[in-house]
Amino acid sequence: MIRVILPPHLRTLANIEGEVALQVEGPATQRSVLDALEARYPMLCGTIRDHVTQQRRPFVRFFACEEDLSHEPPDAPLPDAVASGAELFFIVGAIAGG
Repeated sequence: MIRVILPPHLRTLANIEGEVALQVEGPATQRSVLDALEARYPMLCGTIRDHVTQQRRPFVRFFACEEDLSHEPPDAPLPDAVASGAELFFIVGAIAGG
């Protein structure tokens, strides 16, 4: 079971409170987690990654085990602690401005 935390605006969109527990088929990767998340909450399709390219949206970041995983390949394995459910997988809305 993978435990995911979404940013507040996406939790509101999906009507979620707190963390989401997802059953992921196959190896735990960013792609498999996002596939499971979008399958369970279809209203999130296109909010975290582009509909066509499946690339992460520019102002979305992924964190786990105190590491920024945003630039890792989508099919790279997530840390074992995330795959086992011991640690959370964070999807964070980045802030920019000046």
